[in-house]
Amino acid sequence: MKDNDLYPRYLQPRVIEALADSPVVLIHGPRQCGKTTLARQVGDAAGFTYLSFDDDVQRAAAQADPVGYVADLPERVILDEVQRVPELFTSLKAAVDARRKPGRFILTGSANVLLVPKLADSLAGRMEILRLYPLSQAELSGGYPDFLAALFGSAFKAGASGRRLGRALAERVAAGGYPAALARATARRQAAWYRDYANTLIQRDVLDLARISALDTLPRLLTLAAGQTACLVNVSELAAPFQVSRQTIREYVTLLSRIFLLEELPPWHSNRMSRLIKTPKLHLGDTGLACSLLGLDGEMLWKDRALFGRILETFVFQELRRQGSWHEETVSFSHFRDKDKVEVDVVLESAGRLAGVEVKATATVTGDDFKGLRKLQDAAQKDFAAGVVLYDGDAVAPFGNKLYAVPISRLWEAG
Repeated sequence: MKDNDLYPRYLQPRVIEALADSPVVLIHGPRQCGKTTLARQVGDAAGFTYLSFDDDVQRAAAQADPVGYVADLPERVILDEVQRVPELFTSLKAAVDARRKPGRFILTGSANVLLVPKLADSLAGRMEILRLYPLSQAELSGGYPDFLAALFGSAFKAGASGRRLGRALAERVAAGGYPAALARATARRQAAWYRDYANTLIQRDVLDLARISALDTLPRLLTLAAGQTACLVNVSELAAPFQVSRQTIREYVTLLSRIFLLEELPPWHSNRMSRLIKTPKLHLGDTGLACSLLGLDGEMLWKDRALFGRILETFVFQELRRQGSWHEETVSFSHFRDKDKVEVDVVLESAGRLAGVEVKATATVTGDDFKGLRKLQDAAQKDFAAGVVLYDGDAVAPFGNKLYAVPISRLWEAG
């Protein structure tokens, strides 16, 4: 594997674009996903000074006198891991209001400030927030994919396209997207990195965010959540093994979401349909982490077909999220499920267009696999762009108006 700084990060043009008109640009995402590297690549080229709040001295100085600390900052500065000093946001707001000039501050954060309303509100209208994910398959392969453009443009052409991956697909899923894990030579060493990563994050970052009495509950809860990835959120089931209340487990799930280890995918809703399920789906933030927590390598995952199907769904969802983060138009994500258990794994909406993606871990597709997509198409009517069943094959096949079977490899390889 290459070093992290050799991988292209397709969010980089978005960061440069945001700095041209926003005083503050925040790049947030999980620790070790490459935020600092990206911020420094952009910032070093533009003369930014770099300061990190993982440094005890910098953190103590900012906490002791946030107003004075911000007043003494250089003209253009990167402030790394800014969630560790929440006191700074009010002072940054005052500094921006006193001299409103674009491109002054690049912030990075390993906690989701959008889930801390006080912080998000303090810089509303002054800060562009960009989400960086672990490496996408597109970035790993070095190609620039056209999947989202083809999806929203219903532009899939029938015929040979992509390639069947077989067991190699399970190995990709188990490897995940964290640069430091992928730099390790063997799957066993990668899994060890992920385990240490989860423990370190919980021990350090969760304690920065909240006072938790039963800290040992969190690693076990995260492992339990990994086993339920791509399932509807079921707090009772998650709470069952623990001597804590459902409310506490609900709060812990929110905390794990705040440091990007978990993600809740909201349900799609429509006034045209009254029988829709309103429960979010749970997804792990990265399938490498999920497989490590469950003690699975690519070979074991390949053999456990039921689990492989669900973890593959999370893998596809996260790849779509990663590509959506640098897409020209904002893309929002949800899932579709009605009371008859007819579902679509991922619903994408952008610029008034709607598309659905269903994920199959097999090399064959039948008309039945499009049942959920047809219901979604009926509900969306003229706004429906396309419905796709991703499968492990090597050809695009049409299954009706704007409905296609598409190889999973097309997600990251241009057609």
